[in-house]
Amino acid sequence: MGFKFQGVDFLNLDSIFNEDELLVRRTARDFVDDNLIPIIEECNRTERFPRELVPMMGELGFFGANLEGYGCAGMSNVEYGLVMQELERGDSGLRSFVSVQSALVMYPIYTFGSDEQKNAWLPGLAKGEKIGCFGLTEPGFGSNPGGMTTTARKVGNEYILNGEKMWITSGNVADIAIIWAKVENEDGRVRGFLVETDRPGFRADEVHGKWSLRASVTSGLTLQDVRIPEANLLPGTGGLKSPLMCLNQARYGISWGAIGAAMACYDTALQYAQARKQFRNQPIASHQLIQEKLVWMVSEISKAQLLSLHVGRLKDAGKEGFQHISMAKRNNVWMALECARMARDILGANGITEDYPIMRHMMNLESVKTYEGTHDIHALVIGQHITGIAAY
Repeated sequence: MGFKFQGVDFLNLDSIFNEDELLVRRTARDFVDDNLIPIIEECNRTERFPRELVPMMGELGFFGANLEGYGCAGMSNVEYGLVMQELERGDSGLRSFVSVQSALVMYPIYTFGSDEQKNAWLPGLAKGEKIGCFGLTEPGFGSNPGGMTTTARKVGNEYILNGEKMWITSGNVADIAIIWAKVENEDGRVRGFLVETDRPGFRADEVHGKWSLRASVTSGLTLQDVRIPEANLLPGTGGLKSPLMCLNQARYGISWGAIGAAMACYDTALQYAQARKQFRNQPIASHQLIQEKLVWMVSEISKAQLLSLHVGRLKDAGKEGFQHISMAKRNNVWMALECARMARDILGANGITEDYPIMRHMMNLESVKTYEGTHDIHALVIGQHITGIAAY
């Protein structure tokens, strides 16, 4: 009973995208329509990650799309953003998987890794032949990653890791984990480590019973005297700045992804309102209250598109700041969640069924609003930038 997506471009933004950007978006849009939309409700219902789509996404260059070399597509940041938009229009869980693979696994290896580490891991990750996860958040420390209790101790030419990580996307399907730990021999300095998931002492336990991101694998990780060679240290890492740089990459993609979820909700609500007849056999789109909701949605989506596009252009020019990305992530996810709620309102009781994607997007966006920096934490990041005073 769902509707085929017809696109959302009130401001004729297609006129300022170049041919490559439009081609990338069309490729990602077709992939989602042909391969994800037909199965996503079943995946959501049964808590199944559609792993069969991973090789295809690797072929299309979605993993590490904005990185150069090592089999990566070398897309611009705007093109990468458009891929994230279309993936999340399908489902936040699949976009989360690609975000983690790209921004939180491939990016740190690319940015902080040795040549040997890059050559060993990036080509396989780019193809989807290898899967990675990112271990920063802990059961007791989310918004304050500096409080982490995971430790690494240097013994000879090895490191021994101990600790727990929580809410880790892809943990149970990963071949490699980027684990952040405080190094005891370096006065608790935070460093990043490559940990193969088949090492003794490493365990991943999948989180079940989620009402959100049900088509995504979420795990808790336990490291008990996990021994890794010294060569598995990411040599360029040092301090919390390193993992926060990775998170910044992911937040940028999220700002685009949220637009995709909002577009899916708005487009569904628009087509439903035009088709649904009520009161004197008129479509409900003819009523002022419905039109006001649709106008709010398309206005906010249009502003979000401009925000992410401008941040993307700044990023491609090397002029973006973390505060710009915080604003885009914070605004666009909030906007998307409000769009989902309004769309559910327009669809009435039908809005809660899986015949339409509204409630699935709404539940997913509740997680997206929280992860990679909560709505409130991003407010404090922006607040510190404009006032010069840290409020946390």
